[in-house]
Amino acid sequence: MKVTVDQAKCYGSGQCALLAPEVFGQREDDGIVVLLEPEPDADQHALVREAAVGCPAAAIEMSEEV
Repeated sequence: MKVTVDQAKCYGSGQCALLAPEVFGQREDDGIVVLLEPEPDADQHALVREAAVGCPAAAIEMSEEV
């Protein structure tokens, strides 16, 4: 799985960082998403999918191809 984020779309709700803190973080100054792991381990895939689906700004994209 490969993950990308669009920081321009993000408005800092933080749901991704709460769901998958090993993959997503947030900038301290404004809460915008920071991608910590663009190719997460298999044990993180379900959480990344949940974060992508639940992102209110649709700022997370993922590809199942590695």
